[in-house]
Amino acid sequence: MVCFFVTHPEVVIDPAVPVERWGLSDAGRARAGHLPEVLHGRVDTIISSAERKATETAAILADSLGLTASVDPALGEMDRSATGYLPPEEFEPTVDAFFAHPELSVRGWERALDAQRRIEGAVRAHARAGDDDRVAFVAHGGVGALLLASLTSAPISRSLDQPGLGSCFRFDARAWRALGSWRRIE
Repeated sequence: MVCFFVTHPEVVIDPAVPVERWGLSDAGRARAGHLPEVLHGRVDTIISSAERKATETAAILADSLGLTASVDPALGEMDRSATGYLPPEEFEPTVDAFFAHPELSVRGWERALDAQRRIEGAVRAHARAGDDDRVAFVAHGGVGALLLASLTSAPISRSLDQPGLGSCFRFDARAWRALGSWRRIE
């Protein structure tokens, strides 16, 4: 079962709005418009995180392919509601600590180990339930890095994080192995 893990592209950052309600920016919508080319139109099913930036990305892909995207909240980014928005000078070191200490809750965030179990469980459940050979999971970079670690039997590490917002990788959900590394959507 060949699958794609797709991360949402650039968003409109608004510290006054909860992170899960941020939408795509104009640049993000333009980048998402390249998804059908990057995936070569080889998608039968689209399953998205419930976060707005992911559902908007999934809708752009679905509209271009004549499909309808479904939503699974278990595909959400690591829960960082304990802090909400953090400016970059705080966010980046917190993300570094999240990956460096997967067994700890950094600043009240969901532990990396728990987020990895959640994303892995969601993807495995969809793989067991579906007959489709080509599924696009539209979600987020943090949980994407955690999934990639599982698929490659590597330790959790920020080195497995996406190269930039709006990236994807291919994997075989039944054999549980990565078929490549991250690629930017361009």
